Amino acid sequence: MGKITGFMDFERVEEEYLPVAERVKNYKEFVITLDHSHAKIQSARCMDCGTPFCNNGCPVNNIIPDFNELVYQDDWKNAIDVLHSTNNFPEFTGRICPAPCEAACTLNVNDEAVGIKSIEHAIIDNAWKNGWVTPQPCEIKTGKRVAVVGSGPAGLAAAQQLARVGHSVVVFEKNDRVGGLLRYGIPDFKMEKTHIDRRIEQMQLEGVEFKTSVLVGELDPSVVVTNWSKETIEPKTLIKEFDAVILSGGSEHSRDLPIAGRDLEGIYFAMEFLPQQNKVNSGDKLKSQLRAQGKNVIVIGGGDTGSDCVGTSNRHGASSVTQFEVMPEPPLSENKSMVWPYWPMKLRTSSSHEEGCERIFAISTKEFIGKAGKLTGLKTVQVQMQDGKLSEIPGSEQIHPADMVLLAMGFTNPVASILDAFGVEKDGRGNIKASTEGPAAYTTNVPKVFAAGDMRKGQSLVVWAIREGRQAARAVDAYLMGSSALPR
Repeated sequence: MGKITGFMDFERVEEEYLPVAERVKNYKEFVITLDHSHAKIQSARCMDCGTPFCNNGCPVNNIIPDFNELVYQDDWKNAIDVLHSTNNFPEFTGRICPAPCEAACTLNVNDEAVGIKSIEHAIIDNAWKNGWVTPQPCEIKTGKRVAVVGSGPAGLAAAQQLARVGHSVVVFEKNDRVGGLLRYGIPDFKMEKTHIDRRIEQMQLEGVEFKTSVLVGELDPSVVVTNWSKETIEPKTLIKEFDAVILSGGSEHSRDLPIAGRDLEGIYFAMEFLPQQNKVNSGDKLKSQLRAQGKNVIVIGGGDTGSDCVGTSNRHGASSVTQFEVMPEPPLSENKSMVWPYWPMKLRTSSSHEEGCERIFAISTKEFIGKAGKLTGLKTVQVQMQDGKLSEIPGSEQIHPADMVLLAMGFTNPVASILDAFGVEKDGRGNIKASTEGPAAYTTNVPKVFAAGDMRKGQSLVVWAIREGRQAARAVDAYLMGSSALPR
């Protein structure tokens, strides 16, 4: 415990942002990381509880009180070692994780939680600055080969863990760069892609091989998915040539809104819109790009993907940006005595919302309206919750002008055609059927084939993907070697 009275002596301090007028001019990160002195003060607020709920609130079970104590003692080198012991990529989570650990913080019962995410962010950025993040190659090779399909956070975590215990790992990615939805889903202003690039360099020095623009399996042409592959490999080829295969792709089948007028020009999935800007930011030239410049944009969906569309539209120079959410507006603050230490339902305003966005809650889109085949507006109705169900409010119909609509209502499941190509059994939600416990953890019904991340769990957080990738790596190692020393 860094300072016994720290939680009473110091107030929570948030990371600062660059001014809106400055940051919307580019796609660079704008969060100002805590310096050493501020991080030390924030770590002093940690009470080192007898039962630290933050550990279990964190999907990768970060040893949070320990690295807080080390930061308070100015032992930043050991702090990154503790952080890396549970989390392969804290620079990802320190930037984009919603921090369920903070919701579970004991101090959050009647005060403001410890700024765990900002401390994690400071630790890893300081570690990179000081050259403490180095390759950890295994000197003894096992002779076993593992194929990892998908290079998002689950696939990267699994690949790094397996390489570090001596297996030869090849990661297959259908797009032209490594990173999955980290690369082509999350805007650069939330996480610049240099963070991925230097991890890839580290992993290559650890022995991981990356093959990009390679599609494993088949893509249903009716499903809109980013796909910049140039060659295809049959699943049976991987199963034959490798000792184990991990399916760790994303949940990329976007939820559609099949109402009247859906075929009008001007209606796009978020995952058509966002990846294009990320490619442009990487220096690629596109024949055509979906641009919001000068348009009245309506984003349908109130989650993180919708927020990303808001921020990108503002950087394009949209005339107006409006975000629809079908659920009622949540309260400004949760009833902590009812929900702590679990993730609370409350109103969350992102940095993108602060850059300019009208938010409308309890609204349902009934029809897309157009002229000459092009979108001109939306017909909507207000809804209310009655007996646990949403019902329309009579007389609340309205027309909203719109030149562009971005559908950001989440993802239903992985692309079924890829799973079918492997012959893996699916659960009722269309994800790969595989448990996480017992001797058959992360195994599928197909011999040698394992599943982790969104393909198994469904759409979720980056931190959950890292957890699943690490645990699947342990399961694969045990399968190949009879036992495993990897952490679970």
